[in-house]
Amino acid sequence: MATATLFTALLLCMLIGMPIAIALGFSSIATILLFSNDSLASVALKLFEATSEHYTLLAIPFFILSSAFLSTGGVARRIIDFAIDSVGHIRGGLAIASVMACMIFAAVSGSSPATVAAIGSIVIAGMVRAGYPKAFAAGVIANAGTLGILIPPSIVMLVYSAATEVSASKMFMAGLIPGLMMGSMLMIAIYIVARIKKLPAQPFPGIKKWCISGSKALAGLMLIILVLGCIYGGVASPTEAAAASAVYAFLVAVFGYRDLGPLKNEPWKKQDESIAAASVRAVWQLPYSVTTSFANEEVRKVILDACKVSLMLLFIIANAMLFAHVLTTERIPHAIAETIVNWGLPAWGFLIVVNLLLLMAGNFMEPSAILLIMAPILFPIAVQLGIDPIHLGIIMVVNMEIGMLTPPVGLNLFVTAGITNMGIGWVIKAALPWLSLLLIFLILITYIPAISLWLPNKLG
Repeated sequence: MATATLFTALLLCMLIGMPIAIALGFSSIATILLFSNDSLASVALKLFEATSEHYTLLAIPFFILSSAFLSTGGVARRIIDFAIDSVGHIRGGLAIASVMACMIFAAVSGSSPATVAAIGSIVIAGMVRAGYPKAFAAGVIANAGTLGILIPPSIVMLVYSAATEVSASKMFMAGLIPGLMMGSMLMIAIYIVARIKKLPAQPFPGIKKWCISGSKALAGLMLIILVLGCIYGGVASPTEAAAASAVYAFLVAVFGYRDLGPLKNEPWKKQDESIAAASVRAVWQLPYSVTTSFANEEVRKVILDACKVSLMLLFIIANAMLFAHVLTTERIPHAIAETIVNWGLPAWGFLIVVNLLLLMAGNFMEPSAILLIMAPILFPIAVQLGIDPIHLGIIMVVNMEIGMLTPPVGLNLFVTAGITNMGIGWVIKAALPWLSLLLIFLILITYIPAISLWLPNKLG
């Protein structure tokens, strides 16, 4: 009865359009009040513990803040220029450069919708002006943007780590090779289509211009080394690396590129001033500049927007953790695990069920909520069948990528529709041909564990 009440209440709440966080909390509290000896005080305590006990979750607001500064501060534009100068001379190179830019930006933002918004708002219009079909450009960006949750650091991976208590560092390591592999598959497919459709290529800008665009993008690219280098090298935990990335992104956007804040459009070096003198002046004025920047309207808006997104996501996580607590208390995952094991399903058969279940859930729910609900149920079954928890995590993340492109709740579809000013139906048709690549990739990831596990096993 408890199980039926919990899932029936959740389903009914979602069908009437209740926000997923409220639906999770309401169904959990109703089940506790009807079938459990826990008090309402314990519910409040559990909601508090959900976000205070999981140290890994603290990385999420920092990565969101870092992404907000980088998206607003012009880093995306410089990364795109560097990618175009690198591969734009290949046939279909502008689209290939867009995928490369998405891969780079994914490695500094950790968010799929943010990647689509930051890169797509610039390159889709550029591809159309260069002679690419608009549907082609929109489909490529919508799919390439999903790399934001696969290439580390990834907010979705942090959520999975918190739900299952597996190492976030190992999840980041496991996502690197699949992310590069998926990006490469997209670029190869674009090149083949470009050759068939005779899509245009940009002239090679020359080594000098390539070096200049690379140096301009270097400050943003260094964030990848800062975050992943610290985590993979064992210097810092993901949470510590996230905090460092937020500070670094603030300094780059406000004092490096000066695209927002009190120093916006102000030249770094005054006329007739030496580089050494300008450097000394900048360091001397840094404490004052940092203080005044927080009073700047643009900087405060970026921080406020990041806080809103963080609070929304953490509220979902807190209610999902309460839902997971009810699942555990009522021994629902244990009962489901025993049932599935008694069916005699082999590991490969169970993974088929997992993929079908997650693909269906991705049509209706937000990725973080799916992971927080499904991971506690699927995790113990996978362990019993000998499936590596890290491998299961990457499979779930790739399913979440596909969920970003499937209606009615595909976030990337809505972001792309907003950028192109086209209807959601048009965007779905544009993204559909490229979605088949993701499905092929999902099969490879599911049944070739070495793709996900080679790097974390190598680095220990």
